[in-house]
Amino acid sequence: MATVIAIKPGFKPMNQKFEATCASCNLRELCLPGAVCIDDLQRVENIVYARRRVKRGEALFNAGDEFRTVYAIRSGFFKTSVVDGEGREQVTGFFMGGELMGLDGLGTDRYNGAAIALEDSEVCVMPFALIEEMSREVPALQRHLHIVLAREIVRDHGVMMLLGSMRAEERLATFLLNLSKRFLRRGYSSSDFHLRMTREEIGSYLGLKLETVSRLFSQFQADGLIDVQQKHVRILDTAGLEQVLAAKN
Repeated sequence: MATVIAIKPGFKPMNQKFEATCASCNLRELCLPGAVCIDDLQRVENIVYARRRVKRGEALFNAGDEFRTVYAIRSGFFKTSVVDGEGREQVTGFFMGGELMGLDGLGTDRYNGAAIALEDSEVCVMPFALIEEMSREVPALQRHLHIVLAREIVRDHGVMMLLGSMRAEERLATFLLNLSKRFLRRGYSSSDFHLRMTREEIGSYLGLKLETVSRLFSQFQADGLIDVQQKHVRILDTAGLEQVLAAKN
């Protein structure tokens, strides 16, 4: 029998419920359902309430929106950002397939920033009320949720270190190496990929001016570390990029 789960009063789905197919999703191991055994998977699929398509430039959610839902990216690419008191955007992260967004709203019941699609994308809609309910029934899901939350804390600390103590060259090298590892984990090439974000957005995330980001890309190319054709990047010397991080001031 299918598990029946109560949804918190006031929850209004943006899409109609569909027959979830987590078992056949090639990103399942990277997502919340991937934490459970095959016997529990059919029950856990109930947390995926719907799928939603998001066009390039469209907001999945905005800063201040009420937190009700966690989103798993099924395909596409997103940026998250906040706007300061003077109207300037600060990019806080980039997210790709298999990753979760919206967890920043857990503490205040409001999303802290906006999530904008950088290309046409599709997400799985997971009401947090369903995640909480199912976590109590499936301990493996609860443990994985804790791991995801801890990973977010570690990521935030990493960004703080990136912006606080690294030289400009180290920041861009770290950014490229991180993207490389994330693409590899999803079964894509770790050395040949397309950047969905602009140079300006990269600079905002890394705390660098646009001119500095452009200069560093040119410098890395001249040094034989990468080959860049507009947004297409090929990493030619991974060890060389890692050496940038090991270089002394």
